[in-house]
Amino acid sequence: MGHLNLPTSKRSPRQWRLLDLVSAAFFGLVFLFFLLVFTPLGDSLAASGRQALLVSTADPRQRQRLVALLEFGTQSATVDACPAESVDHMPCEDPRRNSQLSREMNFYRERHCPLPEETPLCLIPPPDGYKIPVQWPESLHKIWHSNMPHNKIADRKGHQGWMKREGPYFIFPGGGTMFPDGAIQYIEKLGQYIPISGGTLRTALDMGCGVASFGGYLLAEDILTMSFAPRDSHKSQIQFALERGIPAFVAMLGTRRLPFPGFSFDLVHCSRCLIPFTAYNATYFIEVDRLLRPGGYLVISGPPVQWPGQDKEWADLQGVARALCYELIAVDGNTVIWKKPAGDSCLPNQNEFGLELCDESDDPSYAWYFKLKKCVSRTSSVKGELAVAMIPKWPDRLTKAPSRATLMKNGIDVFEADTRRWVRRAAYYKNSLNVKLGTSAIRNIMDMNAFFGGFAAALKSDPVWVMNVVPARKTSTLSVIYDRGLIGVYHDWCEPFSTYPRTYDLIHVSGIESLIRDSGSGKSRCNLVDLMAEMDRILRPEGTVVIRDSPEVIDKVARLARAVKWTATIHEKEPESHGREKILVAIKNFWSLSSSSH
Repeated sequence: MGHLNLPTSKRSPRQWRLLDLVSAAFFGLVFLFFLLVFTPLGDSLAASGRQALLVSTADPRQRQRLVALLEFGTQSATVDACPAESVDHMPCEDPRRNSQLSREMNFYRERHCPLPEETPLCLIPPPDGYKIPVQWPESLHKIWHSNMPHNKIADRKGHQGWMKREGPYFIFPGGGTMFPDGAIQYIEKLGQYIPISGGTLRTALDMGCGVASFGGYLLAEDILTMSFAPRDSHKSQIQFALERGIPAFVAMLGTRRLPFPGFSFDLVHCSRCLIPFTAYNATYFIEVDRLLRPGGYLVISGPPVQWPGQDKEWADLQGVARALCYELIAVDGNTVIWKKPAGDSCLPNQNEFGLELCDESDDPSYAWYFKLKKCVSRTSSVKGELAVAMIPKWPDRLTKAPSRATLMKNGIDVFEADTRRWVRRAAYYKNSLNVKLGTSAIRNIMDMNAFFGGFAAALKSDPVWVMNVVPARKTSTLSVIYDRGLIGVYHDWCEPFSTYPRTYDLIHVSGIESLIRDSGSGKSRCNLVDLMAEMDRILRPEGTVVIRDSPEVIDKVARLARAVKWTATIHEKEPESHGREKILVAIKNFWSLSSSSH
């Protein structure tokens, strides 16, 4: 410690000795330790550090080289695993990234996708202890805790019957905030007022669905529900729904139309979804009206329906429904049921909300990154019969060509030929390619290029549901899919899909290269490497991929399949099919970060 005795005049401020530096570093580290361990800054830095770790693997030049090597190279490059922190990563719904965006109308909770060069090219690993999911129908009631060990909902909502931890499982008693005694009793109550049974109602939308027990228990009535909720404080509610085998995806009713065509749902349901239906000049009620089929039913349970302290909101909600000439079917406790008029809207009329009909030029089915409108969609914009109880009942509506098929030239003939083609193809997949369709190994299916939903229709008798995706840049056939009693969304496959990792048992795509090519110029808008990495993200370990395309594309896909750790085989097409197609069937290998494979 002799340096302390040096006269100050002999020491310049810059002449630090070794011991000074060591002491300063030591005290600095102690201070940093206390800062990180005992203050919220530590949590925030850890979160941003995890994000930095994920983004750091996305050096644009290095990424470009890897994509080029994989797409065009002859040597066998592979895509690395992402870090362990990314097990639940959703590129377009990343809370750390989106939290910096505007809160207005929940803009920050909608889809916001990073540019491809900002996205790490890596394979999302499963969490430690991941098991092949519990199979349907047992999965409706229980799933493996280790597959998504998020206890927040069980801790907060267990008393309302949402879910609870029991040994190695999460158990789902079937309850919800507005139906703690179970969805079955709640559905029976609704059945006193609306035709739940008998095939009149088939497609439903459950907004702010929690763990989707409402949609799960409606399946017994042959009602197919699209459940959605945002990625929010109830961590992973949609992930739980999909793990249970219930149709669901991540979405937020914010500033844009939901990615569905107009007049698609026979029933729209909100159980304490807390959507402010009358805010912004009733913009959200208008969006529900766009989605609800004429003659369809709207059910709202919870605030503001006869809710303490919400008299004005409840009065406004009733006022909007009256302005749109909805028929009040019942108010039962905190549940209200309305029926939408089956004919043309009763607008224009005098109403306090300034509601007006949209221009004739408005397309109610245009809904990909499309701003919400403050006008009411015209049912007259669609030719032909649309109304509930006027269209065929389920299951007849599945195979009868709907009037909206005529939007396409020779639409009815094309529809019928497509239906027959997919019956043949699905049988070939099962009988000749040994795809496990019809067994309990496959429950959640995605068709990435669904057209009229022919593949899904051919699986009617199998214990599956299909997310039919109609690419946003292709002919808008999604309305036909809903008219025949199936469900789906618009999507652009140059962006990640709005779902959690490991949510589909089978992914099917006919014409994979068409998903990334610009139909006008023929040039690629994005690349197959990123698309297959995204398919891998949403596919469950040991899940199946079926891809149909030209022999050249299939050869390229087979090479990329090895790079993403799939085991692929190439097959000839069905004997009855024309054209030059080949079929690739691949299985996603079950690997983890701790070992290269299981």
